[in-house]
Amino acid sequence: MYMKTQTAVIDNFTIQIEDEKNLLELIRKANIELPTFCYHSEISVYGACRMCMVEIEGRGIVPACSTKPEGGMVVHTNTAQIRKMRKMIIELMLASHDQSCTTCPKSGDCKLQNIAKQLGVDKIRFKQMKTHQELDLSSDAIIRDPGKCILCGDCVRVCNEIQSVGALDFAYRGAEAKVVTPFNKGIGEVECVNCGQCVKVCPVGALMPKYHINDVWEAIHDKSKTVVAQIAPAVRVSLGEYFGYKPGTTTTGQIIAALRRMGFDKVYDTSFSADLTVIEEGREFLDRYSKNENLPLFTSCCPAWVKYAEQYYPDLLSNLSTCRSPQQMFGAVCKEQLVKDLKISREDLVVVSIMPCTAKKFEARRDEFKTNGNPDVDYVITTKELSIMIKESGIEFGKLELSSFDMPFGFTTGAGVIFGASGGVSEAVLRFAAYSLQKGFVGEFRQFRTGDRTKVSEIEIGDKKLRLAVVSGLANAKKVIDKIRKGEEHYDLVEVMACCDGCINGGGQPVSNASNAVADRAKGLYDNDKMLQFHVSSENPYIKQLYNETLVDDKAHRLLHTTYENRRRILQDDIIINEVPENKKLEITICFGTSCFLRGAQTLYTQLMEYLSERELLGKTEFTASFCGKQCKKGPVISINGKNIEHCTLEMAVAEIEAVLRLKM
Repeated sequence: MYMKTQTAVIDNFTIQIEDEKNLLELIRKANIELPTFCYHSEISVYGACRMCMVEIEGRGIVPACSTKPEGGMVVHTNTAQIRKMRKMIIELMLASHDQSCTTCPKSGDCKLQNIAKQLGVDKIRFKQMKTHQELDLSSDAIIRDPGKCILCGDCVRVCNEIQSVGALDFAYRGAEAKVVTPFNKGIGEVECVNCGQCVKVCPVGALMPKYHINDVWEAIHDKSKTVVAQIAPAVRVSLGEYFGYKPGTTTTGQIIAALRRMGFDKVYDTSFSADLTVIEEGREFLDRYSKNENLPLFTSCCPAWVKYAEQYYPDLLSNLSTCRSPQQMFGAVCKEQLVKDLKISREDLVVVSIMPCTAKKFEARRDEFKTNGNPDVDYVITTKELSIMIKESGIEFGKLELSSFDMPFGFTTGAGVIFGASGGVSEAVLRFAAYSLQKGFVGEFRQFRTGDRTKVSEIEIGDKKLRLAVVSGLANAKKVIDKIRKGEEHYDLVEVMACCDGCINGGGQPVSNASNAVADRAKGLYDNDKMLQFHVSSENPYIKQLYNETLVDDKAHRLLHTTYENRRRILQDDIIINEVPENKKLEITICFGTSCFLRGAQTLYTQLMEYLSERELLGKTEFTASFCGKQCKKGPVISINGKNIEHCTLEMAVAEIEAVLRLKM
């Protein structure tokens, strides 16, 4: 049946309506970049900033982000009234914003700064309302600067909707509204997994990676130190974006050359240790599969996912691969080998990781990755930080002559390179398994290269049939895990990456407006794979040499494997939520530890607060939150005037409260 094509007129140009979700997308299709702070295509429409207001003839002024395009619409995006409105919004934001722009790490890449310039805002007519707010430096990975927050809500939504963590949310109302962590604790003290996706969507400098640039420069300038770099696969196909290259362009040679000019003594490839990870994880998987023990095997190369599992799924920690991530394998092997080869002390060897990921900063600080207090990886800098260091050095990146990695830790197979894309780890492990089981035969496993964030496939290798899931984004991982725990799904191997589409979209990567930027980065990695001599990790000759000469006896297990821990959700003692100094009738303590939280403690708390409010008892009730780390499966657990109630419901709590009140009457 013939269907008439629908069109809309936008600023006097006729634009065909196809599958655009909202008017904003249709306007962008017309090559008009409406300013907006709070719109991201992958998270829910919020409509808070009001910057994308447009005028539709016959309807008046409406937000483009939450208006569905319809045939026959006549839209004006830049009327005098709309322009005045946008300028006033920017001025109001700036009046309540920290204006120390020149010293802000986001300067030059700040949406507020850029939109103010775009709209010609050259003065602020309103009184400066900024009050000093302390920086939150509690995290190893992320810095929060509440004074720069513009309340767009992007970080809140991405943390809840994409990552299913909820480490940030709104509190208070009106002029007092602000984005806070649970109980206003430091972001490093709550359940944040350090993935940095909040950093990526933050349009200003309210959330930033914790930079270690000065630490790295200090190490480079210290002549007593030998400073080596390892470069993650995803960095080579994204760094160029900071210097005008298209997403996905491989700039490995220029990166190595820049690092040498900056003063690094050796430059190595994290893909080398990714090959190590494939072999160790592949062997572990084949062993578990043959014994049918602790399946599915969950991958462990993503530190944000590992921390998420430690917090929310401690009962599944035995299913996580014991393999360290490629970053940590490299650090351990490098400090084991180079201190001997170079005849220097461990403390004089400084390992710097260049990663697409903010969570790697946290991972490098974990106690299990230290020897006598000395970390295997000393500093982690993101792709963004490396671009800053190159620019600080005055290096003209595009004019550099290409350089190559140092050996032996600079040789890699294609299997190590594709680690940077979601599905790459599974494909690399399957190549190893196929090579091992079929005596050398190997092929590509392209079914894991689609853009889907949850990919399921059954693979036949010889006489074995394997069922695999590849998932990126922690909210998607949660859905997969919940089905596994309920017995609704069975997998042999599950690859999890916290960032959607994998490391190529990590929290330390460039933020691109191009819709295909992340896909182009993935393509760049797979193109690298095609160009390399070997495509199976066990074919790497330097890996074979390492096993024969260094990873002997128990060293392979000691240097390449790790253990996990059950993490408490909040690293604090009990917190008084509602303090009552006098006329106290009730003392209620509710446990918000992981086990109780997953069993509905927060819902029970909300219901109890409503009940106490209706009974006019809030002023006579002291409410305390505790954070037990036990896996007792007794939650929700609350205490009412000293009496513990396990598996508590609202009805049980109300009955006990009423009994206490009758005794006190």
